[in-house]
Amino acid sequence: MELSEAVPASAKGVENSDATETYRPGAAFLVALVPDEDPNLQPAVRVYSPDERVVPYEIMRWFMEQVADQVERCRIGFEQEEPEAVD
Repeated sequence: MELSEAVPASAKGVENSDATETYRPGAAFLVALVPDEDPNLQPAVRVYSPDERVVPYEIMRWFMEQVADQVERCRIGFEQEEPEAVD
């Protein structure tokens, strides 16, 4: 899972000209690595940034909740031996 700063979308890069979204994901600066092949491995968060970044607390909290949900889905899938549950 990745957390990136939104960057303005160029007019040429927009696939649907009627789209209301004018931003797209930029380069990821927080990446959560959720092991989906071995339930004994622990998740990890990597920070990629040559510059100092400020992540508002609520955004970081939301991101970590998303990561926790993904970890839970993977672990349940392993327990139930359902590979499609961890996709």
